This record gives sequence, C-alpha cells and structure tokens, in this order.
Amino acid sequence: MPKRGKKYKEAASKVDRSKLYTPEEAIRLMKEVAYTSFDPTAEVHIRLGVDPRHSDQQVRGTVVLPHGTGKKVKILVFAEGEDARIAEEAGADYVGSDEYVEKIQKEGWLDFDVAIATPQMMSKVGRLGRILGPRGLMPSPKAGTVVRGEDLPRVIDEVRRGRVEFRVDRSGNLHIPFGKVRSFSEQQLLENLATIMDAVIRAKPAAAKGTYIRRVTLAPTMGPGIKVDPRLAEQLKPE
Repeated sequence: MPKRGKKYKEAASKVDRSKLYTPEEAIRLMKEVAYTSFDPTAEVHIRLGVDPRHSDQQVRGTVVLPHGTGKKVKILVFAEGEDARIAEEAGADYVGSDEYVEKIQKEGWLDFDVAIATPQMMSKVGRLGRILGPRGLMPSPKAGTVVRGEDLPRVIDEVRRGRVEFRVDRSGNLHIPFGKVRSFSEQQLLENLATIMDAVIRAKPAAAKGTYIRRVTLAPTMGPGIKVDPRLAEQLKPE
C-alpha cells in the first residue's frame, strides 16, 4: 500500500466507506474532497459481472458526453490524399501517413490523445500495434476510430465535443473520465454520468449472467473513492 499524504487522509476522512451514496450525494462530496491545486478529472470506476477472459463477455463502446470531458484533445489522423485534406479541414491536429508511423516507431512520439485512421492506412498503422495498443491509442473499427474519409469530419467533431471510449479491463472493471471536478457544475457531471451509465448498460453482453453492474465508485484525480448505490446509478437516464 502506498503511503498516503496528509491532504489525502483529510479528504478520505470525509467519506463514509460503509455507505452507498446516491449519485447526487457522491458528486457533491467528490467536489468537497478534491484537494489538488489543478482542476482534477472526475472518474467513474465500474465493477461489472462479466468474465473478460471470454470473448463473448467483452464490454466496449464509445459515448459522446453532453458536456464534454473538459480536456483539450489532440487528434492524429492517419490518412493520405483527399482523405488527408478532409481531416485537415475538419480540424485534426496532426494528419499524415508514413512520416507519423516512422515518428512513432523510431522516436517514440506519442503527443496525441486519439488516433484515427482510414481503412486504407491500417496496413501501415498495424505495425504500431505493440506501441499504441497497450496505451489505448490503436485505431480500431470497434472503437469507431477506423473510418472512411467522408466520415472523418463527424468523428473528429465527436472527439472534440467529448467522445470517450470505454473497455473492460482484465479484472472486469471500467475506468471512465466524465468531466472536471471544479469547472463542471454538479448538474453537468450528473448528466455526463447518466450518459455513461446508459451506454454501459446498453453494451451488456448477452452472455453476461447475474448482476451486471456490481459496484460504482466516483473519485477525483488522486482523491478518495466514493461508493455509489449501483441500483440508483443504473436508474440514471440521459436528458
């Protein structure tokens, strides 16, 4: 166990670890216990009743948050020719082909948050799987980041507006950002959370048995976790 600092302990003392809070209470408390000097990210951690070792129990999807994530996103698009022109006009930060594949391979360059590719580029981008895959940056049709040229403006716009990807980890957990603790209002955070819960429930695999949403925890970056009643979290509905 890492040694906790004084500020963390003070924040954690305000959280009743035996209580399941309502989503509204948890968001209000999360704002109270955030102690970092910067505006921390609001995170939701969801324990699912699935076994990720089985391919038919994978949980993965994307969702556009109504109020965004509060983070400026740098977008890299692997494209050539007319598709590259479309990506540039749509506002991608970096657009290119072999030069970016080489820059990532040889220099370890990773100064971007989302990578998008056209289908024609995947034979080249595929060589980056070992670098981008573990970091969650590899373009994928399932994640909606391998798209045709005519769809690039829509996808780039969604990413800019606050599209986030979620994917269950080996332990059956999801870890999803849903805004900024201080600069977002309680209502904005609640609406973003509701949108995420709805997307996760919709992504439930047919092979999943028993209780699907087992545990829901909210936390600010570097702050203590706040347990939410999973039944109430499931009842949240997007506006």
